[in-house]
Amino acid sequence: MAKRVIAHLDCDAFFATVELTKRPELKGKPVIVSHDSPRAVVTTASYEARKFGVGSAMATSRALRLCPDAILVSPDFESYSTASKAVWGIVRTRLAVVQQAGIDEAYADLTDIVKPLKVLREIIAEVHDATGIQLSVGIGPNRLIAKIASDLDKPAGFVAIGREQACELLAGSSLRIIPGIGPKSAERLAASGLTTLGELQAAPEQELIGQFGERQGRWLHARAFLHDDSPLVTSRVLKSRSSETTFDVDVNDLSELQAVIRRQAGRLAQDLQTRDLQGRTIGIKVRLDDWTNVTRARTLGAPVNDEATIAGVACELLRNYAPPRPVRLIGVRVAGFEAAAEAEPVRRAQLALPV
Repeated sequence: MAKRVIAHLDCDAFFATVELTKRPELKGKPVIVSHDSPRAVVTTASYEARKFGVGSAMATSRALRLCPDAILVSPDFESYSTASKAVWGIVRTRLAVVQQAGIDEAYADLTDIVKPLKVLREIIAEVHDATGIQLSVGIGPNRLIAKIASDLDKPAGFVAIGREQACELLAGSSLRIIPGIGPKSAERLAASGLTTLGELQAAPEQELIGQFGERQGRWLHARAFLHDDSPLVTSRVLKSRSSETTFDVDVNDLSELQAVIRRQAGRLAQDLQTRDLQGRTIGIKVRLDDWTNVTRARTLGAPVNDEATIAGVACELLRNYAPPRPVRLIGVRVAGFEAAAEAEPVRRAQLALPV
């Protein structure tokens, strides 16, 4: 059986790069892609801004304090979607097995390809020439190592590494380098004296099982040695579509909330009709000013995709809930699509439709 060769292809500063192709006069300058509002967060930033500590998902107000000379650019998700389709369309013309993991990243199985590194370099050049997007690539025997490797030498990284070599090279790295180990997990591991990959490698599997349970303990032990046998999944059936709005100022007016829901329903209906999809379940999501999240949903007797029905059911769900506090975020969701629903690439995070 051939040894697996998996690549992770990641677009460098994707949203920022797309913006720079539209506004080349901003190249070489610190650019932050974000809405300009009190509660906005950074979508992404150019590498010039990242040198100041600016990062994705950071509050924009903090980012501007770190980099006061940064240029704020509002996100244009339609342009990002168009650029993403162009990038991965090129990749798929050269590679047969591709799993898109987000708008700006994908995995590819190169096991059966002759001279895979040469092919990847050709793809990187072709993507850059056609779109202006720079890919960083990590290559390894599994998805986990490929994902880590693609981030080791950004931007324009190209790192191929084996499992044993990676275990040795990354032994002193924080456990946060492992996808799936977030802040809370890292904190719990640190309480047990485990802060680096090397320390996790030295921990006996039975001790990990005793501290973290059978499933988590075995998972941690496998990840310590960078084992990962997960297959590439080339597509999945689309399960839901949603539209959310976060308010700059909390809203306590039911009529105003319903007006927002109606606009969201209109966007969703248009999106579903374009995709030729109908859903049976309509739901709402409400986040109160104290960060309490509440969801309500109703399943209908027949699938729908028209604005009037989606808006009517969502507004009724909202009225029945009657938010007891001011609302910070509100959203509408349609799910339960027909079995014939089209497949859609797996995404890192669903982009909320604009309001």
